[in-house]
Amino acid sequence: MKKTPYYLIPVLVCFLLGFIAGRIQSDAIENWYPLLDKPALTPPNIVFPIAWSVIYLCIGISAGLILSGDSPRKKRLIALFCVQLLFNFAWSVAFFYFRSPLAGLVDILILDALVAAYVVQSRRASKAASALFAPYVLWLLFATYLNAYILVCN
Repeated sequence: MKKTPYYLIPVLVCFLLGFIAGRIQSDAIENWYPLLDKPALTPPNIVFPIAWSVIYLCIGISAGLILSGDSPRKKRLIALFCVQLLFNFAWSVAFFYFRSPLAGLVDILILDALVAAYVVQSRRASKAASALFAPYVLWLLFATYLNAYILVCN
């Protein structure tokens, strides 16, 4: 029971940031995003909150594994986790709030690099923490493709 906050806090922070991002982007999702030329592989809007819920749960647990462990890299990994989470949130602001696919693409490319760095570096501390980022990596690569397509075609 002593370790519960190590897992609960990161998961709640992820969901809170996701909720705030959803509120920030809601107007653009209703009024701007539908007007964009999107690739044929674009999923229906309902897929996004489901995917992000699973991803936020996984990455929050990943952070919990690092926080509750005894790795000498713990501070560095948590800092990297927080920075990537900040860029994750910033993407919603850049792409949707500012309605800028270019700013979104720049942000998501940095996010891709940060997440890759976390996956590689966290593996040394916890293979499970690293593996929990797999759905995130796959979704980010797909989101990067979607963002790039929207930038080029609009």
